[in-house]
Amino acid sequence: MKAKKSLGQNFLSNTKILSKIIDKSEILNSDIILEIGPGTGNLTKELMKKNPKKIIVVEKDNNLSKILINKYGNKIHVINNDILQCYKDFKDNKPMKVFGNLPYNISTQILTSFIKLDNMEKIFSNFTFIFQKEVADRILAEENTKNYGRLTILTSWKMNCERILDIDPKYFFPKPKVWSTLVVLTPKLKIEKINNPKNLEHITNIFFNQRRKMIKKPMKQLFANYGVVAKKLDIDLNLRPQNLSKNKYLEICQIYENLNK
Repeated sequence: MKAKKSLGQNFLSNTKILSKIIDKSEILNSDIILEIGPGTGNLTKELMKKNPKKIIVVEKDNNLSKILINKYGNKIHVINNDILQCYKDFKDNKPMKVFGNLPYNISTQILTSFIKLDNMEKIFSNFTFIFQKEVADRILAEENTKNYGRLTILTSWKMNCERILDIDPKYFFPKPKVWSTLVVLTPKLKIEKINNPKNLEHITNIFFNQRRKMIKKPMKQLFANYGVVAKKLDIDLNLRPQNLSKNKYLEICQIYENLNK
């Protein structure tokens, strides 16, 4: 099967890595599985060995969808669609476990779409995703590092994130030019209240579009009384965006929302 570059297809076939993905997930026979972009079904096959209650796969490629149906029949439920068009449609009696070797070109969009769902923790129990290593580094970054930024803050707001392993390009077909990383993301049961995730995106965008500048400038863009807000939050306006903690950005967002009700 020839991979389509337009869909960001890189198929993972190494059985040892596939086994690590499955073992880390501790799949039970009562679990409902959602797999994003199963491709030729290599991971699907390993998931089936654990005998979960149900496996749903979302595959945008028409040809691959037909292959999966012919290969596995009614053992899986194949949805021939773009995950970005149907990610809101999955609800069951218990939270689902999600797997995906995500296309590099839309991986952050897929992740943030799930994060912005209301009651995400009631719909999904965890996400086992393969990202481009550069994206994983941004998700998992700590403050005061170059990778710390918008994606770090948005993800950490709702998720606990764990790096499992980095994956050599040689284990994919076609072979990508960059390393990949397996990450497990688990929804937090309690999160800081934010009325609209778009506000957090807006705020972090303003800050990190000027990450080399002191935060006095983005604070002035957000608040007429920025000095009062900075004092209330105990923020040094001479700091850079990467110096503020994740929780501090959530506090800024809460004040921003209260002022813009």
